[in-house]
Amino acid sequence: MTAAVVVIAHGATLPAEALSILRSSHAVYAASDVDPGVFGVPSLGDAQVRDLVLIAGSRREPRAAELIRSGARVLEAPVPPLVEAAEVMDRLRSPGGCPWDAVQTHESLRQYLVEETYELLDAIEEGDRAALREELGDVLLQVLFHARVAAEDSDDPFGIDEVASELVAKLVGRHPHVFTDAPRVETVGDQNLKWEELKQAEKSRQSIVDGVALGQPAVALAGKLGQRSGRAGIPLDLFPEGSEAAAQLFRVAATARRAGIDPEGELRAVAKRFAQDIRAAEQAARDTGLEPTTLEADGWRKFWPNS
Repeated sequence: MTAAVVVIAHGATLPAEALSILRSSHAVYAASDVDPGVFGVPSLGDAQVRDLVLIAGSRREPRAAELIRSGARVLEAPVPPLVEAAEVMDRLRSPGGCPWDAVQTHESLRQYLVEETYELLDAIEEGDRAALREELGDVLLQVLFHARVAAEDSDDPFGIDEVASELVAKLVGRHPHVFTDAPRVETVGDQNLKWEELKQAEKSRQSIVDGVALGQPAVALAGKLGQRSGRAGIPLDLFPEGSEAAAQLFRVAATARRAGIDPEGELRAVAKRFAQDIRAAEQAARDTGLEPTTLEADGWRKFWPNS
């Protein structure tokens, strides 16, 4: 039984789990079907080396096949459902890939995930199909990026396959009426209630507010708490009291969500319309030869749309 390891590369891309082995081994060679210069290692040629790490392009390469027959461990880049996108991400993070991509961490990528999510949200609200397709891809990139970074973790590695598998398990588990013989759920309201029960059991939650992302925008957070508390039967008179703006905003957002209104989306829509009105008034002022920065209250009222 050999202690050799055969690493199957796809082009210049190596599996994430192989990187620690390559870094720690003193006997890493390239097989005849890969370019040694790409990986910065010597060609194995006819040398007889025991307990080596061999980078090959295929299991069928003669020396790779020989080692595999002798019991060598084989590491091969996974082929997830979204093959090309995942392999491109793997290539960017692999030796010889992109220097910027190679040094990113979960923490450094956080801002981009937030930005891309809001750009996707904007595309949805604008009804822009081309932008929607592009922004969905940008959000997918963030998922692939984080999964690839996670795959390289030395203590708790997992990759895009594990992410997808856990998602499948969650979807199936939360839809027993679809995937098992469980009683059917006939209404959206019943489904929402069942989801909460299943999530409570899955995650051993001790509170109805467990699992609420406290870092989300304040209006969305208030709305979510209003929804959760409504399902639990908490009355409106227990909402935060007071005449200050914050308490009033909370009550408005939480009550709206209970009524089936998305307060974050509705507020954003109003804000965007207000921004459009500002632009229209500025342009109307310029059309008359006035600089918008010189306008006072009455001037803004004069040029305001539909005024």
